This record gives sequence, C-alpha cells and structure tokens, in this order.
Amino acid sequence: MSLKPPKARKIPHEIKVHGHTRIDDYYWLNERENPEVIQYLEEENNYLNESLKEVENLKEDLYQEIKGRIKKEDESVPYPKDGYFHYYRFEKGKEYAIICRKEGSLESPEEILIDENALAEGHEYFSLREYDLSTDQSLMAYSIDTVGRRIYQLHFKDLASGEKFDEIIEDCTGNVCWANDNKTVFYSKQDPETLRSHQIWKHKIGTHPSQDVLVFEEEDETFSCYINKTKSNKYLIISSFQTVSTESRILEADNPDGQFRVFLERERDHEYSIDHFEDKFLVLTNWDALNFRLMETPEAETGIEHWKERIAHREGVLMEDVEIFKDFLVIEEREDGLTKIVIEDLKTRESHYVDFGESVYTSGISVNEEFDTELLRFSYTSLTTPPSTFDYNMKTREKTLKKEMPVLGGFNKSEYSTERIYAKAEDGTSIPISLVFKKDLFSKGKNPCVLYGYGSYGATIDPVFNSARLSVLNRGFVFAIAHVRGGQLNGRQWYEDGKLLKKKNTFTDFIDCGKHLIKEGFSREDGLYAVGGSAGGLLMGAVANMAPEIFKGIIAQVPFVDVVTTMLDDSIPLTTGEYDEWGDPNQKEFYEYILSYSPYDNVEEKEYPNMLITTGLHDSQVQYWEPAKWVAKLRELKKGDQKLFLYTNMAAGHGGASGRFQRFKEVALEYVFFCVLEGIKN
Repeated sequence: MSLKPPKARKIPHEIKVHGHTRIDDYYWLNERENPEVIQYLEEENNYLNESLKEVENLKEDLYQEIKGRIKKEDESVPYPKDGYFHYYRFEKGKEYAIICRKEGSLESPEEILIDENALAEGHEYFSLREYDLSTDQSLMAYSIDTVGRRIYQLHFKDLASGEKFDEIIEDCTGNVCWANDNKTVFYSKQDPETLRSHQIWKHKIGTHPSQDVLVFEEEDETFSCYINKTKSNKYLIISSFQTVSTESRILEADNPDGQFRVFLERERDHEYSIDHFEDKFLVLTNWDALNFRLMETPEAETGIEHWKERIAHREGVLMEDVEIFKDFLVIEEREDGLTKIVIEDLKTRESHYVDFGESVYTSGISVNEEFDTELLRFSYTSLTTPPSTFDYNMKTREKTLKKEMPVLGGFNKSEYSTERIYAKAEDGTSIPISLVFKKDLFSKGKNPCVLYGYGSYGATIDPVFNSARLSVLNRGFVFAIAHVRGGQLNGRQWYEDGKLLKKKNTFTDFIDCGKHLIKEGFSREDGLYAVGGSAGGLLMGAVANMAPEIFKGIIAQVPFVDVVTTMLDDSIPLTTGEYDEWGDPNQKEFYEYILSYSPYDNVEEKEYPNMLITTGLHDSQVQYWEPAKWVAKLRELKKGDQKLFLYTNMAAGHGGASGRFQRFKEVALEYVFFCVLEGIKN
C-alpha cells in the first residue's frame, strides 16, 4: 500500500492590490500558534520519514561518514590581542566550542572564557553570536540564543573570579561593544515584530537593564543599525545601512557619555565604511566609484569636501575590504572572479600581491587584531584544498602555513580535479561555473551533477572546500557552483544586473549554466540536480517553474518563495529593508514584475522535478509558512509521480540545527535524497 502525502486544508484568502486579486488557499498556514498548523508540519515530517524508511541505514551511514572526517579533538590557530593569545577548541564527544585564551605566551596556563557546551545544556538549539572583552581584558559580554529566532540574551562575566553578573539584557540582537572605561557597553536591539535592528542602547555594569539609555534609534524602516569599534580602539561607530546606502556616527570610546556625531549624512546610492588610523579616517566608498575606492580624511573634518583619494577606482576590480597596520595597508579585492590580497608599504608606497599558486581558489583577510606587526593572517581554500590559515610576513614576503583543516579518512586532494568553465547566457554574457569531481569516477556525459546557486544581495558564493561534500563526490557526482548575476563575483555591475527589474537574469543564468554542464558532459542529461537556500531557495523555486524538464531533482533550503505576499507585509521580519533588492510591490511596476516570477504564485498544473524542501519553525529570515504553503500548492497542482518532501526542523531557525555534528544530519538527509534518485544504495 503506497503512502499518501498530507493534504493541507484550503481556506481561500483574498489579496487585492493595484486592482488585481489573488486567492491564497494556504494563507492560514502562517498561524504559528494554531495546533492544526503544527499538526500539518509534523505530518509532512512523518511522510518524509516513512517514505525514506528503507534508506534509513544509508542516511545514518552518510551521517557517520561525514562526521568521521572531522577531527573530534581540534583547535583553532591562536591569534594575539592585547597581550593574550585567543583560540577555541573542541573536545571529543561534545557539540560546541570551548573559547579560551593564554596570557603572554602559548606556554601559559589556559583560561576558559566560554564553554558553549555548558551553556547549551538542556537546550535543543544553541547559538553564541558575539563575545567582547572590556578594554582592560577583565570583563566579558556575550550573547546567546536558545530558540533559533536570532533573538538573544546578553550576559556579563567577571573573568578574574568567573562570576556571572545578575544583570541579563533580554531580547537584543546580540551585537555588543565596550567603551574604554571598562564599565560601559553599547548594544543593539531589534523591533519585536519586524526584527529589524533599529536601536542602540547604553548599559552600565552593575545597574539594572531598566536603567539603560537609548542613544540612537533608526527611524527609517528600510535601514538597520549596529555598533562596533575601530581597530585603533579610539572610536565607537554606529553604522546604519540598507541595500544601497549607509551612514556612520562616531564617538570617542574614552567618552561613552558623550554624543555620537554623524560622520557623513546618508545619501541614496552611497555606501561607505570607515576605520581610524593615526589622525585620520580611511573610507571605503562607492562615491563616483562603482567598484569602490579608498579615501582618507582628517578625523576632525569628515565632510566629503575634505576627502582625498588614497586608492583610485578601477573598472573590473572590486575593492572588498581594508586592513590597517602600523607600517602596511592591506586591500582585499576581486578581479576576474578571484579574491586577491594586495600589500602596500606605507613608507615606500610600494605594493605587491600575495601569490597563491592555484587558478581557482578563495582567499581572504583573517583575524588581525594587532596593529604593530609585520604579520598578516589570511585564509585560503579551494574546492580541493581544505581551509588553511597562513601568516604572511609583509616585509620579507614569506608565507607560513599555520594550519590546514585536517580531513580524516584518507583524503588526498590529488584525486580530485577542479576547474572553471563558462556558460553563455541568453543575452550573450559569459557566466562562470566552478566545479569539482573525483578524477577516477568521472566519465564525460555519464555522471550526475549537483549545481548550486544563490545570486542575491551581491553575495558571492566562492569555491571553498567542504569535507561533507566528499560523500557525493566519492559516489560519482560532479559538484558545480553557478556564479550567476545578482552575486558580485565579477564586480558590482554583476550584482546590479541581477536585482530589481533585472532579477530574472539570476534565474535564466542558472538555467543556462545547467544546460551548459549537460552539453559539455559534466552532467548526464537525466542527472542534473539543483540546490539553493534562502534567496537561493527563491532561485530554486523560479527555475522549477521555468525549466522543470532539465532537473531531475531540486533541494530548496529555507526558500524565500512567497515573494509578493511577504514583500507586501511590512510587519513580517526584515521586509522593509528588502525593497532595494527586489522592489517595492506597493508600486505597480514592481508588483507585476515580482508576481511574474514569484515561485508560489507561478505553480502550475505540470510535471515538476523531484523536490526536497526544508525549513525551520523558528526561522526569522524566511518564515516557515512560505515553504509550507509552497509544498501544499505543489501537492495540489503538480502532475506525475515525482517525489515531493517537506522537512521542518521544529527546534531551529534559518541556519538549521545547531551543534558541530548535529547539523550534518540534515546534510545526510539531502545526500540520501540524491542517492535514492540515483539508485545508489551504499
């Protein structure tokens, strides 16, 4: 007897906008407290579990296999800061990190700052967002979430005695920063309904949180804000930001009771970030510079009329990050889709690039808390190289590998091949694809292929190593990343060409990448799979509607698929800050364009690929009801007998399960979905 999938009740809900009426039969699934909603989600979970019961052993084998590649007792590379070496380590049998420091030398006794395992005890979910030490290193502030909705508690601890203070700040974002008096902390709070980070508060250690002072409120509903400190420790910075605009406020960290002053007033389409150096500020800005340039200005004269160019804008080179040292300036930039690190000697003004030696890789500036040093710490990885930490002598140009992430189980990078190829989009644009496969299992035109994509917010999906991914590579899969427009791999214009009224480029680029992989023999014609999460889940929903015939299976993780309804409801978390990414559907032009691709609104009576859709009940980024509604509508309208599963993590949010190993149970579920469709039994 075949299993029958759950069927959600239809309750028509009319939504009328711009003279156009939509009927949403599953709108009621947004009632989080409704027992019938919870029952439906649990029925979907049960249906998934029963449907995959025969491969439960394979799923467990995959989980143990993935888990088995990870060194159980491991430690990060210590970094120096303010007379201490900081690091974290993992103990065998434990899910969470132990955060530590040693004073003066690595030979000194270990001091445990936070044992996340102790804090996580008794909770199904646990997340430590931030921890920050007072300037004199004696006190610590740290923020934790035990639900998964990214609403944090802020705690304080005396590091000398180990005593935890009574004062606990509830319902904050987790963002925290100390002033230099060692008794004042600033933190951000979110709107309880929309979860927009909109306020900065000041707390004095030893006082009740009810006495805390509101120092800034971001009243523009399209902006969010946070607080941090310059590397020089001289200034506190409140940063207000939205998709196309930023604004900073500064205050001397020695004067926490003073008034923040505006560094430069916000202006539409002007983004900038600042850091302090000697008697001036460095400003990374896109003012008259699409791919950003570096400016400097006296610390007392921050108006744009005082800005002087330090590093000019270059077409085709995106300036992504800046790190300041006493004698060196380090720039992280992106050219031809690759990250590069440039070192400039501040005395001679000579500059050079760090040589990496591979053609497809990802590098980045790492943790560099010390100012007076010749050593730059950077990270390096590729699709075949495990994450590595290097120290680079900026003077002698010597590179020292401090650690390469250990991969247990006999991993040998020489057995795998990685390359970058290019697909031709509908409009003639070349779309990069990074891919990796196991050499001895690859046969042109015979392998299944997993194609991953994101393509929103200017976020670039770089080619990085993933030890869990070996489980599919070792079973003959090719893994590929479609670097579609909407990301920023090829500079800022690449992002501009994949947002707002050009959003469909993201979807057609992905489809063209899939077709190219089949044409070039990197994917079997009937063996192409697609994966994406969040905004990448929107991508999955769009391509499922637009080109279902080219995909054998699709995994949509926490997918943003009910785009029109969500963007019309400004009470839903984070909606108003998204208008410059997707458009404001309260304007008819954007309403009609978004409606034309919104996955939920475009489900039709036709055959769809096999699909696994995942969500978290407490997701604060993409509410659980979006994928739940989508699955209900797909069940109603789809033709054929392709598999359709919904998995809801009832104890987690946007990031899925917490813990070092527990999260891989969800990865194993995804991999077993591929294996079932490929007929792989071990």
